[in-house]
Amino acid sequence: MTPLLDTATRLVELARRHGAEQCDVYAVSYDESNVTVRLGETEKLIEAGSRSLGLRVINGGRTAVSSTSDLSDAALERLARETVELANISAPDPFAGLPEPSLFARGGAHGLQLFDESLEGLTTEAKLSMAHACEAAALGFDPRITNSDGASLSTRVGQVALANSLGFAASYPATGVSITAQVMADDADGKKRNAYWFASERSLHRLPDPAEIGRIAARRAIDQLGARKVGTRQVPVVFEPMMTAGLLRDVAIAVSGAALYRRATFLASRADETVGSPLVNIVDDPSEPGRTGSRPFDGEGVASRATPLFDAGVFQGFLFDVYTARRAGAATTGSATRSVESLPQPGSSNLVFRPGTASPADVLAGVDEGFYVTSVMGPGYNPTTGDYSRGAAGFWIENGRLSFPVTEVNISGRLPDMLAAIDAVGDDLAWFGSSAAPTVRVSRMTVSGL
Repeated sequence: MTPLLDTATRLVELARRHGAEQCDVYAVSYDESNVTVRLGETEKLIEAGSRSLGLRVINGGRTAVSSTSDLSDAALERLARETVELANISAPDPFAGLPEPSLFARGGAHGLQLFDESLEGLTTEAKLSMAHACEAAALGFDPRITNSDGASLSTRVGQVALANSLGFAASYPATGVSITAQVMADDADGKKRNAYWFASERSLHRLPDPAEIGRIAARRAIDQLGARKVGTRQVPVVFEPMMTAGLLRDVAIAVSGAALYRRATFLASRADETVGSPLVNIVDDPSEPGRTGSRPFDGEGVASRATPLFDAGVFQGFLFDVYTARRAGAATTGSATRSVESLPQPGSSNLVFRPGTASPADVLAGVDEGFYVTSVMGPGYNPTTGDYSRGAAGFWIENGRLSFPVTEVNISGRLPDMLAAIDAVGDDLAWFGSSAAPTVRVSRMTVSGL
């Protein structure tokens, strides 16, 4: 048993001693770093460590959560006593409670590739060297790149532990590394065109060459030089993989069990119905080896497993934690997410839009006139109605090819209609942190401009 898990287990025992009928402890321990360079100089250098835990107590459906970063014996004793007292004066909820023991994960994190030992030994000098290489490649890409918002490299090395009063006690190690670059180019009219690129992985060996990250950021800024508006019209809209990943995150809001019981999703009462086109295949999969959303168990100890969300356009169902599943008369999908300060709630892990068979060039080739999206901005999405409207930039498509850069337009529709209108899916699956997606074409949306 690791020291962190031992502390979590000890706190469960203390809470039980003070009168907790059911309880669990979620604990995290991380050593984190961030280095940022700008215009060749070190701008930020942060090294930090943290250990904290949260205690949830459930007495007769009355629930309380408390957290602390003080792990001394006296602090844990006080936390246990006060959390039980808070639970006893809370309003009862018949749906509150721990999972059934039969749902708990039995195996460890073997095969998930959640930990990279090389990140523990990565020196500050090496981190700075990677950040410098990233920014230098961006600045040297084209003389029209005139400024930089910096390049940053971040690492995290830690552990997650969970213990509860029904006998579950387990932990897993976790690492992460990410790099980001953002640069600016000068347009002829004096406007600044800025762009960024990033990569986020569990392991250092999966991280792309930092210089390539910088070059991509620079190319995306240069590509927007001379961008102009277009007139309002309805045309096919093609989402590059990173923009499709953004659509996935919108879908994730709508498939949450919390949105279902609040009736705050356009997918309510639509399980087993055809919502998307036959090309729409989406899964949430925490068992993907080495990915940032992977885990052996969820925030309540339930064994992780893949959950299909859309299969050939048919909506398969929602992501549930134990609480929302009980409210909906369903079963948990092992999708509880959590922080030390909060109650569990359903959320995605690794969200994947399965690739199709068309090349990105073929996806474009089917468009006589349309819009290729490389950037969106603003909230502009209502998961209750599915209404979707966001500012966007990208390229105009003419005769199956990218013609000229476009800026200051708006794309709008309804997400269920957009899913139904997907008529081409690329074979170019790309990962962006815990989301993966290919190029996707929506046959018709409104592009609002001049």
